[in-house]
Amino acid sequence: MPSEKPDSSWPPRWLTPVSDEAIARGDGEYAIEFAEAFGTIGKDGIAGKVGQALRLREWQKELVRRIFARDEDGGLSARVALVGTPRKSGKSALASTLALYSLIAEGIEGGEVVVAAAEKEQARIIFGEAKRMVEASELSEMCTLYRDAIYVPSTNSVMKVLSAEAYSKEGLNVSRAIVDEIHAHKNRELFDVLSLSMGNRGKMAQLLAVTTAGQKTDMTGQDSIAYNLYQFGKRVSTGEVKDPSFFMAWWEAEPEADHRLEQTWQSANPGFDDLVAKDDFASAVLRTPEPEFRTKRLNQWVSSLNAWLPTGKWEQLGQQINLDLDTPVIVGFDGSFNGDCTALTYCTIPTDDTLPHIGLIRVWEKKPEDTDDWRVSTQEVEDEIIQFCQTYNVKEIACDPFRWQRTMEAMQDLGLPVVEYNSSSPSRMVPACSKLFTAVTEGNLTHDGNPTLARHLSNAVIKTDRIGPRIVKEHRGSPRKIDAAVAAVIAFDRATVGRVEAEELLPQFFI
Repeated sequence: MPSEKPDSSWPPRWLTPVSDEAIARGDGEYAIEFAEAFGTIGKDGIAGKVGQALRLREWQKELVRRIFARDEDGGLSARVALVGTPRKSGKSALASTLALYSLIAEGIEGGEVVVAAAEKEQARIIFGEAKRMVEASELSEMCTLYRDAIYVPSTNSVMKVLSAEAYSKEGLNVSRAIVDEIHAHKNRELFDVLSLSMGNRGKMAQLLAVTTAGQKTDMTGQDSIAYNLYQFGKRVSTGEVKDPSFFMAWWEAEPEADHRLEQTWQSANPGFDDLVAKDDFASAVLRTPEPEFRTKRLNQWVSSLNAWLPTGKWEQLGQQINLDLDTPVIVGFDGSFNGDCTALTYCTIPTDDTLPHIGLIRVWEKKPEDTDDWRVSTQEVEDEIIQFCQTYNVKEIACDPFRWQRTMEAMQDLGLPVVEYNSSSPSRMVPACSKLFTAVTEGNLTHDGNPTLARHLSNAVIKTDRIGPRIVKEHRGSPRKIDAAVAAVIAFDRATVGRVEAEELLPQFFI
């Protein structure tokens, strides 16, 4: 059963939900007992001397219980599990014992446990730890050891090393894949091969990736597989997406935290109290560039140097309010047609006593499971606009007309206050972006804390040319959407242009 008193390292900043019932049905307790019975320390350090028994911390036990949780049919709840911790948090030792448990004690006949990494030498770190644990215990009597494989004759099961640089990965029938430092993979090829190879195993199989943060993009220029999984895990964690087959536990510091403070180091490192050397942090923070320190020591995906908003500033301004039906608001609309995203936001018109407040109305965004012919539903967008205008005191609907001219005309025919706002015009967006940037950095607005809006804002980078700076995607064709950010810029710009008298009511219209 779950621990009643997990230590201060639990829970991590991002944790996807796992029910108590699924944990109780799972093998977590058996895996914990196995790890502490056969796991040993491989290097002298803060955790102990070489050869001493491995002692799992409470946060590690909580993690193991969730990784091995099972659904009502007895299958593993999570088909993919992502665990993110900073360096020196004991990832390799824990992953090694879990790999051994899957090979020897999980009860799968003909099991195939794969330890994988971007490079074979990296994959051998976890495999080497597992091999050493076998050699140092009675498990050696059950196993046959090879250079890159461990074989269990009684169950015909095998653990072997695999890397992204290997030429042939065909013919795999993986029951568990342990993928080390997935952030270092040059592309998603190995991840996809392993995922496909687990198909015949059904809910018996699981891919467990353990990593620190790293590069957001891979060699193809697209989102790296690690960052893609991290972004998806955040969406599951916040409830934006419901997917019980995906598990993520990710430790990282708050984005606005001062990276020089010990309390920040402690918040990001689950083993800070007894697995890491504190004086090493004090030294590293003085000699390491801030982006690298935040990535490796605080496990943060640091934005590129041309990121738009300063780290943590937007999050500080979140504030839940009940939007008054009489409060005058501006709607910002940034639309697309296919394969992209459409967003509706609102911004309240400020008064002498109130700050402008930005909120997300709705986003239409292509999901991974959608087919290539996915399209934004024009009717849904129009219905959402009409419904919002019927409910709230909308003074203006600022809309980018590209591909949405017919919708603008239809809204105007209903008497709705639609105005054209060309977001592709640099002369318009440069001052609008500057105005919102200034309000965020000076704390002169609030927002509803919506995770989708926050994600789109974090995806926005700054482009500067002779006309001036404005927000754009990180690169052409990037899958990271910024449409809600653009809609927020539009709404804020129009809401702060000038005062609209509160007694001016929305014109009547009929459906």
